Amino acid sequence: MKRRSGTPADSAPTEIRAGMISLGCAKNLVDGEVMLGHLQRAGVRITADGSAADVVVVNTCGFIDDAKRESIEAILEVAEGKRKGRVRRLVVAGCMAQAYARELAAEIPEIDVFVGLDELERVVEAARGELAGHLPDQRGAVRLYDHQHPRLLSTSGFAYLKVAEGCDNPCSFCHIPAMRGRFRSRPPGDLVAEAQRLEGDGVRELILIAQDTTRYGEDLGMGRAGLRRLVEQLLDATSLPWIRFLYAYPATLDEGLFELMARAPRFLAYLDIPLQHSSRRVLKAMKRGGNGRSYLDLIARARALVPSIVLRTTMIVGFPGEGEREFDELLEFVEQARFDHLGVFSYSWQEENPGAELGDPVPDEVKADRRDRLLAVQQAISLERNRALVGMTLPALVAGRLPEMELLTEGRLQRQAPEIDGRLLINEGTAPAGSLVEVEITDAHPYDVVGRLVAVTHAAKPRPSVVLPVRV
Repeated sequence: MKRRSGTPADSAPTEIRAGMISLGCAKNLVDGEVMLGHLQRAGVRITADGSAADVVVVNTCGFIDDAKRESIEAILEVAEGKRKGRVRRLVVAGCMAQAYARELAAEIPEIDVFVGLDELERVVEAARGELAGHLPDQRGAVRLYDHQHPRLLSTSGFAYLKVAEGCDNPCSFCHIPAMRGRFRSRPPGDLVAEAQRLEGDGVRELILIAQDTTRYGEDLGMGRAGLRRLVEQLLDATSLPWIRFLYAYPATLDEGLFELMARAPRFLAYLDIPLQHSSRRVLKAMKRGGNGRSYLDLIARARALVPSIVLRTTMIVGFPGEGEREFDELLEFVEQARFDHLGVFSYSWQEENPGAELGDPVPDEVKADRRDRLLAVQQAISLERNRALVGMTLPALVAGRLPEMELLTEGRLQRQAPEIDGRLLINEGTAPAGSLVEVEITDAHPYDVVGRLVAVTHAAKPRPSVVLPVRV
């Protein structure tokens, strides 16, 4: 995802136009939207023309090697624009700025300044050239933003609500806790206030996110029921038609959430639970609890309470200790679980990871082969699931015209979360982005479904997008 924006300096005679390239997860996107909000509040002119931005903020991701590589390529692209005189100032923010600012400053001298995770509001100073030589505190983030921070949405019809920051889980494949700090929840009243503001801005779907969303409220004395209590408050305090959450951690999941889904249709029957593996040997090396049998039992309980529930998970293949026996166990588990959606990652070794001492013994070609084999199993399951929808008329949220085929309109069913699941392709009828509609499903593919628009239940008002081209 690539995003951008703009700001005038108080003392400068000419306007400063700023842009943003935001990479990585939805949590990082929220940070980017907060930075855009601060720029806009400071009087920034928002431009959708990447070539017109004289200040560019690259909001980086540092989760795995591929994400780091993409972030560095974006930085280098803007640095090249700066050398050619198209960009005046290059600002680097996000996880890589938090963790690797000193190394990046030494390797890429075109970077003017860094903005850390705890100082998003300082992007205004950075854009104005008032933070020369500044480096974030690289010991890890500790702050937590609240609803009083401005925010400029980069999405249409839906928005992410970051309910907590940081993580306390010891997963050996992840160094996010070292960058984003200890787990810390936002107060419920603060989240309700932001949700109400988002609803007033035309948001129809609210997506609750965090590093460990199901641990929400634990640090506020709410126990395991914190997320459920928060959702209940959001349902009572807003009229948002769709509310969902992402990233359930199996060890902290409150199964009372299933009962809430069953009795509150606005709380979507959708569970994204990244299990990562099913072999106990591999999960132990990952420093995660559970096993294939306990996960199947959990899935069975969820489906018993909410027969219509949609299940999504992610798996890591090629983790140290995964041999053919462990991978076969994973294949069998996926066959039995019958997930609606499944993502697969090849293990990315990084020296910063807590489990770096395990090494990276599985060859890349073996990882790639296992990834393809696992996805092939899931494709058949997903196609079966999607074919069962043909002939049904279902609610959907319109995303807008499909960029690669403008005769089609893109949307999502309730069973499809943005970016991570398949799409709804509407080939008959259209409505503005952000509209809620009814669609009859006419065709199915392994990831996407096709349908015709039957009715518009809530037409959104068109608004300009802040999504910008990559090149500067």
